Amino acid sequence: MSSQQKIAVVIPAYNEEASIATVVAEVNRVSKETGVAMTPVVVNDCSIDKTREIIAELDCIALNLPINLGIGGAVQTGFKYALLNGFDFAVQIDGDGQHPPVQIPLLLNAIHQNGWDVAIGSRFITKEGFQSTFMRRVGISYFEWLLKLLTGKTVKDATSGMRMFNRKTLALFYKYYPDEYPEPEAIILLSKNDLKFGEIPVHMSERMGGESSIRSFGSVYYMFKVTLAIIFSYLRK
Repeated sequence: MSSQQKIAVVIPAYNEEASIATVVAEVNRVSKETGVAMTPVVVNDCSIDKTREIIAELDCIALNLPINLGIGGAVQTGFKYALLNGFDFAVQIDGDGQHPPVQIPLLLNAIHQNGWDVAIGSRFITKEGFQSTFMRRVGISYFEWLLKLLTGKTVKDATSGMRMFNRKTLALFYKYYPDEYPEPEAIILLSKNDLKFGEIPVHMSERMGGESSIRSFGSVYYMFKVTLAIIFSYLRK
């Protein structure tokens, strides 16, 4: 692994005042201690709390969106920044502290060792760390089945928001990236464009603050909507 390779750590943030400073500090600490060149790129998705003021004081690139674009638009903004500013890789992590930055070098190693374009951090390979709720796990298992049916490839944690992408993938996502619930749909795009990807086990934590946008009632709607998005992506030329 070359320390000269630059990684943009894309952190979408909507109302993450309770955790964003800790996440950015941890990225910078891991970068310094490992020698892996990582730059936190926080994309503030028009937060209505103190997120904007907090990231302005942090050692990071602060990108403030003028309107709320949702998770897909925020992440794509970070990807575009990474591609246009010469980063070799971009890694997506959540702003709520669920994805420990100490595991970012593991994703980079996996890309180099396996010749992948994308490395996905999975909670469910070794089943260690925070495993999410039972109903969420049921939904994730369903997406594993659906994606296997459509692509022939097994992705155990299709909703994982901890992923690393090379420049070839960033160039693809520069043109189009799914908007509201992008992670499962992105698997279809990777497969259709013959990009190489795989999963490695990672430990995830419970969120430090705020609350998930996917709740018990909403999870049924989530599964229905993502199913349609996956099928439409599969059928789209």
